Amino acid sequence: MNIGDLTSGILAGKYRALARAISLVERDDPSTEALLANIYPSTGRARIIGVTGSPGSGKSTLVAALAKHYRRQEKRVGIVAVDPTSPFTGGAILGDRIRMQRHALDDGVFIRSLATRGHLGGLSRSTFDVVAVLDAMGYDRILVETVGVGQDEVDVMRAVHTTVVVTVPGLGDDIQAIKAGLLEIADVLCVNKSDREGADRTVRDLMHMLDLRPAGDRKQVEIVNTVATRGLAPGAGLDELAAAIERHRERAWTGEGGAARARTRAAAQVAELVRALLADRAERALAASGGLAELAAAVAERRQDPYTAAETILDEI
Repeated sequence: MNIGDLTSGILAGKYRALARAISLVERDDPSTEALLANIYPSTGRARIIGVTGSPGSGKSTLVAALAKHYRRQEKRVGIVAVDPTSPFTGGAILGDRIRMQRHALDDGVFIRSLATRGHLGGLSRSTFDVVAVLDAMGYDRILVETVGVGQDEVDVMRAVHTTVVVTVPGLGDDIQAIKAGLLEIADVLCVNKSDREGADRTVRDLMHMLDLRPAGDRKQVEIVNTVATRGLAPGAGLDELAAAIERHRERAWTGEGGAARARTRAAAQVAELVRALLADRAERALAASGGLAELAAAVAERRQDPYTAAETILDEI
C-alpha cells in the first residue's frame, strides 16, 4: 500500500489503513513524514485527553470507564496506552490493552499500546504522530494514558487538550506528588478509589495545593471523586469526571486563550520533532562513521573530552 492509498484509507475510515499507518509511525519508517503531512489538514477535530498519575492509581480502569461513557454518547474513541518497553522485543508489554479487553469487540473503540523505548517523560516519542492519525481517522475522543513512571510525567500536558491527574488515598505521603510537581500539570484532579478510607483527607490536601497557586486558569482545577471499578454505575463519578473535562475544554480552548494554547501546543510538537530528527540523524552519522567505539575510547583515555566528541558527531549531521 503506497502513501497515497494509505492516506485515502485513513481519511475514508478504513481500519486496515489505520493499523498500517500506526505501525509505520512506530518503527520510524521514512515514509511516515509524507503520510503525516498528507493527513495533517484533516486533523484538529478530536478532543484529546491525557490521563496520568502514579502506578497503581487505576488509570487503565479509569480510561476504560471513560471510553464506555463516550461510547454511550455514540462517540468514537481512540485509546493510546503507553506501556513499558519489553526488555526482550523492544515493544510494548501490552498490559493496558489486556486490561481493556471489554472494548475489544467494539468497532467504535481503537486501542493501541506504544512502547516508551526509554523515553522518561511518560510518553512514547511517537505519541504525537499516533494521535494525529487517530484524529484524521475521525475519532471524536482520544484518550492518552501514560506509562505511570511516577513524578516526571509532565510531557503529557504538551500532547493533549485536557490533562487528568489521577491520585488515590492511602499512599502514605498524600502530598508527595505535589512536592514533585506532577499535580501542577493537572487540568482536572481525579481522586480514584474514593471509597477507601482517607479520600476526604486527600481532597482537602489537593484543595490546599490549589489555594497556594497564583490566580489564573491554572487555579481553576476541579477535583472529582471516582470509583472506576464501578464503571458507569450511580456514584462511580465517571459522569462527573467527563463533565469536568468538557468544562475545562470549553473554558481553556475557546477565544484568545484557546488560540494561545494551540500555538503553545504546536510549538511543543515542532520542538519535539526537531529533537527527534536530530537524534535520528546523529545515529545515522554515527553508524556511517563506524559507531561510538573510537570516540568512546578517546574519551575514556582522556585523549578527548566528551563535549568535543559530541560536537564531532554533530558536525557529521
